[in-house]
Amino acid sequence: MKIDILSLFPSMFDGVFGESILNKAAEKGAVEYNVTDFRQFAGNKHNSVDDYPYGGGAGMVLKPEPIFQAVRHLTEKTSSTPRVILMCPQGERFNQKKAEELAGEDHLIFICGHYEGYDERIREHLVTDEISIGDFVLTGGELGAMVVTDSVVRLLPEVLGNEESAVKDSFSSGLLEHPHYTRPSDYDGMKVPEVLLSGNHAKIDAWRMKESLYRTYTRRPDLLEQMELSDQQINWLKEFKNNVE
Repeated sequence: MKIDILSLFPSMFDGVFGESILNKAAEKGAVEYNVTDFRQFAGNKHNSVDDYPYGGGAGMVLKPEPIFQAVRHLTEKTSSTPRVILMCPQGERFNQKKAEELAGEDHLIFICGHYEGYDERIREHLVTDEISIGDFVLTGGELGAMVVTDSVVRLLPEVLGNEESAVKDSFSSGLLEHPHYTRPSDYDGMKVPEVLLSGNHAKIDAWRMKESLYRTYTRRPDLLEQMELSDQQINWLKEFKNNVE
């Protein structure tokens, strides 16, 4: 996968792409990162990329020319059609399903804005996706692009040490992930559940499935509204509700 970032502050990405899983993914050849300062495509003597909004109002608006020119530059030698993603609080709420969708692409281009907003022609004629990481406003799109990139890259083949890790993540199955424990089995009187020490994998799988459902029921019940539950899961939910009552 190739990931291009258009940003006025490219150095913000140095630490993120140079460490941990994202760096290892690049070393393995699973992904190539490129961060471009789109100010170089401003085309004016002051290299300005923003201007006052037509009709008046507070703040400055990102001009269309630099961003259009930057995207054209990044795509003029590519054979595949990239997904051009606008990081924006008005966009689609990002989730695991979207991460899995983007992980199947060959080329992603992220546009990180600043100031009051984007010229609307960027939305209408250039981007394929608008993404928001939550109902809040940041000073720019860089942090959002980092979050989306991290969640996508870890899903690429052979990036994680254990291929099952991504499959069993919270949200991948529609449920929150079950609790985890490791050694020691007894720490200061706090003990690991006996079933996990039993060696009975069928019972362990059932315990994990039930705990995953319970954690979702108590923390994110809205997720259950979108799921088709098995008969066993429905019975467990009834048990949870009876215990609360």
